[in-house]
Amino acid sequence: MSETAQPTPAPPRARAEIDLAALRANVRTLRAKAPGAAFMAVVKADGYGHGAVPCARAAVEAGATWIGTATPEEALALRAEAGLPAGVRVMCWLWTPGGPWREAIEAGLDVSVSGLWALREAVEAARLAGRTARVQLKADTGLGRNGCQPADWPDLVAEALRAEGDGLVRVTGLWSHFACADEPGHPSNAAQLSRFREMVAYAEGQGVRPEVRHIANSPATLTLPAAHFDLVRPGVAMYGLSPSPEVGSAADLGLRPVMTLTASLALVKHVPGGHGVSYGHHYTTPGETTLGLVPLGYADGVPRHASGTGPVLVGGKWRTAAGRIAMDQFVVDLGGDDPGPGAEAVLFGPGDRGEPTAEDWAQAAGTIGYEIVTRIGTRVPRVYVNGDRDG
Repeated sequence: MSETAQPTPAPPRARAEIDLAALRANVRTLRAKAPGAAFMAVVKADGYGHGAVPCARAAVEAGATWIGTATPEEALALRAEAGLPAGVRVMCWLWTPGGPWREAIEAGLDVSVSGLWALREAVEAARLAGRTARVQLKADTGLGRNGCQPADWPDLVAEALRAEGDGLVRVTGLWSHFACADEPGHPSNAAQLSRFREMVAYAEGQGVRPEVRHIANSPATLTLPAAHFDLVRPGVAMYGLSPSPEVGSAADLGLRPVMTLTASLALVKHVPGGHGVSYGHHYTTPGETTLGLVPLGYADGVPRHASGTGPVLVGGKWRTAAGRIAMDQFVVDLGGDDPGPGAEAVLFGPGDRGEPTAEDWAQAAGTIGYEIVTRIGTRVPRVYVNGDRDG
């Protein structure tokens, strides 16, 4: 009896390949920069667009003992879905009044508070849950964003200690965040570090006994050893992107980009010179040429601000987004080459094959690499490679 031949699967419209071996290698590189500190893998915003659950698992395999998210909803989903070892701690820090404090406490999350309203909601939730809340007090040392102002710090510390005495709270951490760590040598870095030490010393002088004190994000982990304390919190560097040109390129830092974004050309066609391309005819062909249609657009996270500048590798050559990037598609001028429909277009990756990187797209769009990877939308499937633990 003959078997029916299975058709060869068609290439996908687009895909974001996520190299988990690269992520694990990046975690090991970053851990080596702060060998005396524990490692928190920050996987907020769905792992900076890479997928929070697989990236958290890979980071733990490479030695992370903490996982960080922005919102409690992110942290609760991660705790429920990732199957992390029991000893791995999960922390979240972006709360609004009426948030899921009880659910977070019952899930064993570490919750951050920046003011009395948040501490009081956490305490009430702990009372209702019949469990001690693990709370970290965040200090505003100069970023001016979340965190408790120095003038209000004594009241927050005092009320946290009272709740700890009642068995409703355990103060597990004292922490803060830098404003300008991506600019090594900026005077605010030393000022914030000094203020953090003062606020920690005050809290400890009042009787707080934190498990961890932490302030180091990606750039501080890489360039500011004095900021490492008990825990470092790399985010974007874990995904192989440099925090800023001032810190160095990804290659300079020993990091490898984790995401590669590709698409299959939807159409290749010959057009005459003087042919307008895309909305507004901001690009007109200079002569007879070929156009390739890339089936990705700003609805997929390709920045419209990179219209006319966004780089793409097709057939071994860099091409540029010709004219406006639309919601679902954009065009590249192939200069007479005819790779045919289905040919691979590489928007960005590690650069090994000469392809652009996310940093190249950031420059083209006048933004930062963080935004390029985090904005890639849900219409683009994530395909995970090198999932088996290595090394």
